[in-house]
Amino acid sequence: MKTLTLALLALPWATSVAFAQHKDVSKPEVNYQAGGSSLQGVEMHQDINPKAPPMTKAEFEKARKIYFERCAGCHGVLRKGATGKPLTPDITLEKGIPYLETFIKYGSPAGMPNWGTSGELTDEEVNLMARYIQQTPPQPPEFGLAEMKATWKVIVPPEKRPTKKMNNYNLDNLFSVTLRDVGRVALIDGDTKKIINIVPTGYAVHISRLSASGRYLYVIGRDAKINMIDLWMEKPDNVAEIRIGLEARSVETSKFKGYEDKYAIAGSYWPPQYVIMDADTLEPLKIVSTRGMTVDTQEYHPEPRVASIVASHFRPEFVVNIKETGKTHLVDYSDIDNLKITEIPLARFLHDGGWDASKRYFLVAANKSNKIAVIDAKEGKRVALIDVGNIPHPGRGANFVDPKYGPVWATGHLGDETIAVIGTDPEKHPQYAWKVVRTLKGQGGGNLFIKTHPKSKHLYVDTPLNPDPKVSQSVAVFDLTNLDAPPKILPIAEWAGLDDDGAKRVVQPEFNKDGDEVWFSVWSAKDKKSAIVVVDDKTLQPKAVIQDPALITPTGHFNVYNTQHDIY
Repeated sequence: MKTLTLALLALPWATSVAFAQHKDVSKPEVNYQAGGSSLQGVEMHQDINPKAPPMTKAEFEKARKIYFERCAGCHGVLRKGATGKPLTPDITLEKGIPYLETFIKYGSPAGMPNWGTSGELTDEEVNLMARYIQQTPPQPPEFGLAEMKATWKVIVPPEKRPTKKMNNYNLDNLFSVTLRDVGRVALIDGDTKKIINIVPTGYAVHISRLSASGRYLYVIGRDAKINMIDLWMEKPDNVAEIRIGLEARSVETSKFKGYEDKYAIAGSYWPPQYVIMDADTLEPLKIVSTRGMTVDTQEYHPEPRVASIVASHFRPEFVVNIKETGKTHLVDYSDIDNLKITEIPLARFLHDGGWDASKRYFLVAANKSNKIAVIDAKEGKRVALIDVGNIPHPGRGANFVDPKYGPVWATGHLGDETIAVIGTDPEKHPQYAWKVVRTLKGQGGGNLFIKTHPKSKHLYVDTPLNPDPKVSQSVAVFDLTNLDAPPKILPIAEWAGLDDDGAKRVVQPEFNKDGDEVWFSVWSAKDKKSAIVVVDDKTLQPKAVIQDPALITPTGHFNVYNTQHDIY
C-alpha cells in the first residue's frame, strides 16, 4: 500500500492524493475534509458489537488507527457524522460488508474518496474497514480539570520573569512561524530576516495569538498543547504550557479594556469543550462543554468541535464558534464564577472568521453550508447569513475599501475559484451591507488564506490545495484600485530557488507591521527543502528568501503587531 505520512494526513491542508473526480465535490475539498485526527495515537477501549463481524484486537487497533488518520475529520470521532455521513452500527449493520466494501473502495459522487482504487487501501484493508465501522465506535477518554492540571507546567513563574524588555528586537515586527511536522515554532526577526529562536511546542501548531499587550505569544498544537512564550526575555522562550484536551485548534486572550491579559481561552475538538485559564500562568479555571442541539434539526450532537475563538473589543466576551451545532457562544468573562453565555444560532459547520475594519462585526464561515454569518459584537446578536461560494475558508478574511462599494471584507473558497467581496458598512453604505457586492475570479479552488493591509493596494490569494502544481506554487494578486482587471500571478515557489522536487505549496500571505512586505511559506514535506519568500508589496518582486535547515515544513506565520491588533 502506498503510504502517506501521519504528518501530512493530520494536516487539514493535506497533500493531494489520487482521489477519483466526483461530480459534486472538488479535489481541494476532499483533501481538506479528509484530514486526519491526532486521536489516532490515543488508547481506546475495544467494545465489539456481537451483531457485527468478528475482529481480533490487533485488527480492531489497526482499523481504529486508519479511521482516525483518514476518516474522523469527515465522519466524526464517534462516527455520528460531521461534514460526512454518520457511520454508526444502526446504519452500517444494515448495509452489510459487500455494500460497505464497494463504498470504501470506489467512493461516491457525494465526496467519499475512492480509498481502494486510488491505492491508499489494499483490498484487505478495505475489508477491515468495512468490518470496523460495524462495531460500536470506541470513545476517546474525557479530559477534565484533573487531567489538564496534570499536564500544566509553569516553567518561569510570573514573579521571576523580566520586568522590562531584555532584548533589542523590534517585537512589533517579529514573526511566529509554524514548523508543523517537528512540533516547533520559529521566531523570526522581520527586520533582519534572522531566526531568533526555535521553540518546542505541541504537534502541528494551528495558530499563534498575542496577548493584548503584545508581550506574550500563545500557540496551540493540534494535540491540544498550549505554549506561552515570553517575548521580553533575552531570548524569547516558553514560560508555561498545558494540554487542554486531546485534539484542538484555537486559543485567544482577553482584549476588552480593564481585562487585558487577564484570561486566556482555548477550545478543543476532543473533548468537545472550551476552557478559560489564567493568562499569566495557563492555570485552568473553568471548563464549558459544547455538547448540545444542532441549529437546524435541533437534534443532539455528541461532539461539536470548537473551531475558532476571537476576543471582542466591545464587551468582556469571547466569541466561540462551534462547528457541528452551528452556534456561536458569546462568553462573558467579567465574572467566571457566574459565567454568562449568550448562544447565537447561525449555520452548521462554523469554521474560521475575522473582524470587519471597525472590529464591531465578526464574519465567520459556515463552510459546508456555503454561508458567511455576521455577528454584531456590540449588540450581541446575529446580523446576517450570506450565501457565498463552495466552502468558504477566509482565515481571518481581508478588509479593504472597494472603489465602488465602500468598506468590504473578502473570503476565498476551498471548493471553487471565486472570491466573495461583502459590504460591511451599514451606516454609510446600507444598500451594500451584508451582501456579496462583487465576485472575483482567482486561479482555482483550494484557497486557504486571503490577505491585504490598510497601507496596501493589493489583495493576495493563495491556492495551496489546488491539484495543479503551477497553481499551488503561486499566488494571485488583485489591484484594489482596479478590481475589474485580472490578477497578476506571482511564481513564489520559483523565487524560493529550492533545488529539489518538493511540493513547494505556497501558503498564507502575511504582511509585516509597516505593510510594505508580504511573507509566504513555501512548504514541502519533512524530508524536502522549504523556505519563506518575502515580496515587496509596491513592486510585487521578491525582496528576500529565508532558507535554513531549521525551517522544516513551515506553514502558518503570524506577524506580532498585525495579529495583536487584528489587522488583516
